[in-house]
Amino acid sequence: VQLQASGGGLVQPGSSLRLSCVTSGISAGFYTLGWFRQVPGKEREGVSCISNSDGRKYYDESVEGRFTISRDKARNTVTLQMNSLEPEDTALYYCAADSRIILSSIWNWLNYDYWGQGTQVTVSS
Repeated sequence: VQLQASGGGLVQPGSSLRLSCVTSGISAGFYTLGWFRQVPGKEREGVSCISNSDGRKYYDESVEGRFTISRDKARNTVTLQMNSLEPEDTALYYCAADSRIILSSIWNWLNYDYWGQGTQVTVSS
């Protein structure tokens, strides 16, 4: 199983970025897929997830209304469209996948078995 994340970069506040995560070795439609982020010295935190059971999308309140997660089952890809980026969004972003996540634990990064390598997002003027 491999997850390959891409799309990070250095942008100014208010800009947009689109992160992509291509999965191989799994059928993305049967896995809960999530985006997490981490800054040095802090714990990894959930940003957005899409459930394998019903396709429902979840967002952390800090990104609600600005970020949009989507899944392309045919391409085994999950994307995160990030708009109105803020300096506080600066972090290393990871995609993750797991087939056994339940709703109550969807934000717990320890429950995800598969991870991409991370892509850096820096928002700065």
